[in-house]
Amino acid sequence: MKNIGQLMKQAQQMQQKMAEMQQKMEQTEITGAAGAGLVQVTINGKSEMRALKIDPSLVDPAEVEVLEDLIVAAFNDAKAKLETQMADEMSKVTGGLNIPGMKLPF
Repeated sequence: MKNIGQLMKQAQQMQQKMAEMQQKMEQTEITGAAGAGLVQVTINGKSEMRALKIDPSLVDPAEVEVLEDLIVAAFNDAKAKLETQMADEMSKVTGGLNIPGMKLPF
């Protein structure tokens, strides 16, 4: 029975560490870029867009589709970086264990 008590205590500690990590990640901002940095998108830990920067040289009414594609690519770049950082943080919390069903809620 002592082992079950220790296991429960460890589970509670892991839960607390995960809550702290989630709060930290919500405050994190990641910037992704496309078009050699001509378009930059900054998102937070909830994948909400916080900022968008577009180099003035791209603002051409005849090239709107290119600009739209670059914005999407920059957002996807930022999101991929965020997911990598979240996976790294999760690995720290779980001690490298891949626990099935343990995914961040955002």
